[in-house]
Amino acid sequence: MGARGQDYDRALARADEHARHWLGSVGERPVPPRTDADAVLATLGGLLPESPQAADEVVDALAAAVEPGLMAIGSGRFFGWVMGGTLPAALAADWLVSTWDQNAGMRAATPGVVAAEEAAAGWLLDLLGLPSAAEVGFVSGATMANFTGLAAGRTAVLARAGHDVVADGLQGAPRVRVLVGAERHDTVDLALRYLGLGRPEPVPADDQGRVRTDALADALAALPPGSPVLVCLQAGNLHSGAFDPFAEAVEVAHRHGAWVHVDGAFGLWAAASPALAHLTAGMAGADSWASDAHKTLNAPYDCGIAVVADRAALRSTMGVHTSYLIAAGDDGPGDPHERVPELSRRARGVPVWAALRSLGRTGVASLVDGLAANARELAAGIATVEGAEVLNEVCYTQVCVSFGSDQRTRAVTARLLADGTAWMSGSRWRGRDVLRVSVSNWTTDADDVRRSVDAVRRAAS
Repeated sequence: MGARGQDYDRALARADEHARHWLGSVGERPVPPRTDADAVLATLGGLLPESPQAADEVVDALAAAVEPGLMAIGSGRFFGWVMGGTLPAALAADWLVSTWDQNAGMRAATPGVVAAEEAAAGWLLDLLGLPSAAEVGFVSGATMANFTGLAAGRTAVLARAGHDVVADGLQGAPRVRVLVGAERHDTVDLALRYLGLGRPEPVPADDQGRVRTDALADALAALPPGSPVLVCLQAGNLHSGAFDPFAEAVEVAHRHGAWVHVDGAFGLWAAASPALAHLTAGMAGADSWASDAHKTLNAPYDCGIAVVADRAALRSTMGVHTSYLIAAGDDGPGDPHERVPELSRRARGVPVWAALRSLGRTGVASLVDGLAANARELAAGIATVEGAEVLNEVCYTQVCVSFGSDQRTRAVTARLLADGTAWMSGSRWRGRDVLRVSVSNWTTDADDVRRSVDAVRRAAS
């Protein structure tokens, strides 16, 4: 082994040791970080050193400084926001992706990793029951997945109205009307802002956050005839976990010429479970879909998934053709950069392939079913805590709890986080402060559920 190889060997050996230590401790350590960003910065920052330092020493210094500031997101008792853990095969694949250091933008240039992504894309479409000819792009997360699907939709609906947004931009274009459920996730609004479409028009939702199809029909009927329209539906409400009534909503939207996009950041995966697929009935009739494999599938971060049924709309929106690129051609699978808003990117679909290959069809279903079952168990346990009220129908992986007044709910949440046994985030839903529980980690087991319920009981007492 040459000197260069030895440098890699020593640095990677130290990284491996630190990684194994972290993974071995994450299940039992307190979930919150033990220090704050300012304290870590005081160790890592300051003046840039004048001279080089050995790579293994740099790795040691980084791990020692950062570790106290790490949140145990991979813990089976982490229920904050909607953040999954990482499956072993997906983590190992992610290490290889960084080691291989391939730019996954061009099929001919980096065929190894692109082929793995294409295999993952085919499995995804099959598992989720989406059109087999749909295009799949691997983006950074759910926000950019929403952006990608809505961007293709913007191109398509404006083309139907006689305007070429790819060539002419939005100058002089007819107004694109965007209808969304009143309880959509804020990343939908963010994607629309990026696309220059402004604020959407909210449609009333029911008491679980599901869009009301009668209200959607009325809103569509009230638009000027021929208006370019996008309709955003939701698979998995952030607070209740509820799913929009896709069959009826997609039908009425298409009847009015709208492009239908589904934000399924964590809920799209219900379609992979025979026990839960009824929640997504009719979802495959939409035009684009967004998800994040870091959530329910438990792939590493940077594994967003954008799916678009209209290949021409997606490629014309995202694609670029220049003389120095090796083009795959229009007739075949095309290049990955034609499906995402990036030319250069890491092969983020490879960990998705590894996660799916390691689980198989039945393993994905068991993973999703297990998350939903743990959510029901947590809800049932918390409901026995004095003063606790579960506010939502626990149909999937989300639980929202009130402890009476907003003041008491906030106090219980603060005490729970200070306890450190479990992490559940505070939020506000339907005019009330809530303790929000998102069950997303593959490692959560019955003991984690019991310990977490006990922690809530202590905080409430």
